[in-house]
Amino acid sequence: MWRIRYMMQVLREKRGIGVVEVILILVVLIGLVIIFKSQLTSLVETIFEKITSESAGI
Repeated sequence: MWRIRYMMQVLREKRGIGVVEVILILVVLIGLVIIFKSQLTSLVETIFEKITSESAGI
């Protein structure tokens, strides 16, 4: 709960990042995730498979 209050305080400060900038950054990040979704999915699956196979050897 304190995190939400902190974010609201940061957004209200005049010297802080504006709401428009935060929204634009989120839009860009979401766009990148959508564009590279298949590559990210295969990368995460490969990493988890390697973790699983190497943990079986321990």
